[in-house]
Parts: sequence; C-alpha cells; structure tokens
Amino acid sequence: MEYNKQLAYMEKGDEVEGFYILSAATLRTSTTGKLYLSASLSDASGKIDAKMWDYNGKVTPAEEGKIVKIRGEVTEFKGSLQLNIRKIRLAEEKDSYALEDLVPTAPIDSVKEMEYVQDLIASMEDEDYRNLCSVMLDRHIASFGKIPAAKNVHHSFLSGLLMHTSSMLRIADFLATECYPAIINRSLLLAGTLLHDFGKEREYDFSDFGLVTDKSTEGMLIGHLVLGAEEVGEVGRQLEIPEEKLLLLRHMLLSHHGTPEFGAAVIPSIAEAELLSYIDLLDSRMEIYAETFENLPAGKFSEKVFSLEKRIYNHGLKDGE
Repeated sequence: MEYNKQLAYMEKGDEVEGFYILSAATLRTSTTGKLYLSASLSDASGKIDAKMWDYNGKVTPAEEGKIVKIRGEVTEFKGSLQLNIRKIRLAEEKDSYALEDLVPTAPIDSVKEMEYVQDLIASMEDEDYRNLCSVMLDRHIASFGKIPAAKNVHHSFLSGLLMHTSSMLRIADFLATECYPAIINRSLLLAGTLLHDFGKEREYDFSDFGLVTDKSTEGMLIGHLVLGAEEVGEVGRQLEIPEEKLLLLRHMLLSHHGTPEFGAAVIPSIAEAELLSYIDLLDSRMEIYAETFENLPAGKFSEKVFSLEKRIYNHGLKDGE
C-alpha cells in the first residue's frame, strides 16, 4: 500500500491510500441498476478518473472541490489509468496532509507574468484603453493572479487565468505588430485580450483553497461575457472614455467565444474581435493537448477528449530528433 502517491506517478496495479481533491463527482446507475460514483481526483501533479462501484453514500457530488481520503487500486480502462475506489470519506481537521501537494498550480512564475502584463499595458499607444486596462487590472489584480481559468476544460489550476491571458497577450501582440498592423488596432486588441475573462471572478464559486467548485448564480444566469462587458462599460464611463471606444471593446468581450453555439452573445464583427476569438480558441486547445499529453505515452492515441470532440495522438517527436 502506497500512501499519498502523486497521481502523475501512479501505475497499473498500485494499491494506494491518501488525500486528494475531488475535482468532479457524478452519481450514475450501472447496467445492473446499482448506483456508483464516477469521479475525477486531482493533486498538484495531475488528475485521474475514478470509480466507486460499491457506493457507500459518504461522499456526494455536493462535495466537489473538497479534499477526500481514499483507498483503492489503480487499473486500466480503454488504455487510460483509472482508480477503483474501495473506501472514501471527506478529510477531517485531525487529518495530516500538505495542501501544496494537492492544489495544482500553473507552471509559471506568477510575479514575472504579472510584470509582463503590466508592461504590455504601459506600451499601449491609445491613452483611453491604457487607462481603462490599468484601472481594471487594479480592481481585479488579487483574483486575476490566482484563480483558475475554468473548472475542468483548460487551465483549471491556480493562476490558470493569468497563464491563459498572458499567453494570449503574447500571441495578440505578435499578430498585431508583425502580421496584421494595417488592419488591427493594437491597443484595442490587447485591451480585449486582457479583459476578455475578467468576468470569471464573478462567474464562478471557489473552494477555500481557490479552485473552481461550480458556477455562481450570476454565472448561471448571466455569464462572464456579459458580466465583463457590463463592468467595462461602467468603469469606462467613470473614466469618461468615448462611447464608441467602449462599444468596440464591449463587443469584443461579448463575441470572444466566436459563435452562439459556443456561448458568444454576438458574432465577431470587427477584425480585432475576430482575431481575439481565434487566439482564445488556439490557446485553450493547445492547453488541452498539453494536459492530455501529461498522461498519454508517446505513440498512443487518447480516449475521446470531449472538449475537442475527438481522440488525439501523442507522436512524442522532439524537434531535431
């Protein structure tokens, strides 16, 4: 029996016991009519799918985002590792575990990434967009540097939103400067890229240690696109920014999901909004590849990745090999 073994290092046949985060949990019914728990466990090293076939009712989907103690065996299902849980309970105050071993954190230097974001804001030529971005960042700086970008799909770890946004800003700056300077307003594109997900601070509820547990009431009823656009309008008017400039920026936030099918309130109708929707899609999908490859051996196909709606292949080839 191995105690508190990190998920990334588990192997088929391991007997394990320890503390992990219950990152997702659903009750389902088997073909024999019995309830079972279908879950996802996470720690600082990664995630693993888990099943509890003899469900004991001690942990329910309401406990998503909390720390649980489990005992079980690592098996394999359709080429991927799976943890078959025999025992599970919520962590208690008397339990001993290291939180830093459990909470996944973005693989970045958060201080340097925040400095990069601030330097990029300072480089904006348009004074109105520069001032608006500075004020918005000041309003959100505590959460922006710490919260995940999502619950499960991509960048769902601490500082995930900062990692996602700073990566997008690098792409946006390159495209505006090197590829499309004749048609792209760099300040507008950078402003929309920086602010596109600020509404997620209100869209989600968070656990005590900062991970997303669920959508908030505002998130369910309004969503981060509208929440973000509303705040930009309010702050922009306080700064007396021309209404047309605010209209263009609000349009970018409302359309950055590309199509209504993927949650956009309107479709992109200016060049900067079109580019932002592709940059967002590009960075999120590349992160999904990166996270899938963490547990996918070279030369193997993944199971269907539902956020990509396909199986993906890890060729494992390094440049120059």
